[in-house]
Amino acid sequence: MFAVYTDTSAPDDPLSALRLGERPDPEVPDGWTTVTVKAASLNHHDVWSLRGVGLKADALPMILGCDAAGLDEDGNEVVVHAVVNDPGWVGDDTIDPRRSLLSERFQGTFAEKVAVPRRNVVPKPASLSFEEAACLPTAWLTAYRMLFTRGGLRPGDTVLVQGAGGGVATACIILARAAGLRVLVTSRDEAKRARALEIGAHEAFGSGERLPVKVDAVMETVGRATWSHSIRSLRPGGTLVVSGTTSGPKLDDAELTRIFFLQLSVVGSTMGTSAELASLVGFLDATGTRPLVDRTVPMTEATSAFEAMVAGDVFGKIVLTR
Repeated sequence: MFAVYTDTSAPDDPLSALRLGERPDPEVPDGWTTVTVKAASLNHHDVWSLRGVGLKADALPMILGCDAAGLDEDGNEVVVHAVVNDPGWVGDDTIDPRRSLLSERFQGTFAEKVAVPRRNVVPKPASLSFEEAACLPTAWLTAYRMLFTRGGLRPGDTVLVQGAGGGVATACIILARAAGLRVLVTSRDEAKRARALEIGAHEAFGSGERLPVKVDAVMETVGRATWSHSIRSLRPGGTLVVSGTTSGPKLDDAELTRIFFLQLSVVGSTMGTSAELASLVGFLDATGTRPLVDRTVPMTEATSAFEAMVAGDVFGKIVLTR
């Protein structure tokens, strides 16, 4: 079957590790099933895999991709949950110490078919296209859990989303507005600030710019470059939810004095559960809210999609179609 994969790692030149070509059909262990992929979306995780981060040499060659929507073995339209748990795990999918994502230990979704545990298949409503549904399992599920599970936000609260433009940040903006939150965003890029206002942000500011109000929570995916601003933007008792560090994990100043004196909460968040994915799908079906797709690219032309991701030339999600 045709697939987008890697058979090496290239820390300094990730695109040189990208391969397009034929790979064996998926093996299907007991308790697993296959999904015929109709659409799959890119994540920064896919670029990190090309760099060799989180992808061990003995797992190569590896088909890339965490996210997909398609047809199950009975022809039902489904969304694929990307977190693969240990078979005996019971509880929150995201805290299983032996969990992994598709394309780490098990072959990923950038192919004609993907094998997944049966419990990782979530029904897709007819109201969502395959392209829209393929955006949900990583970035949009991460945003949903950040806002509502880990952040505990409710209608009427005020949230700051750092770094408008990325997949998670974009999802946070759209979901927060749809849920009745007041949404503030930051970006270094004036065009991205304008775009954020178009998709639902109430106000947009330059990176590090002083806000007119203190916020109930901050959604943080940038890391070092925005950390101090995030802490200083919170009201006393507020919450910073962090799910990524795209600008680097090391901090020049952790702002510990402000954290303890203002009794702030710093909360980590990773991906989401299959139940949360089902809730997210239901939320979009009920409200008519839709993921923002930056562009769709045929899977056979995946190189151009990866080039855009590496260059940062993205606002929303890039989707590969078959």
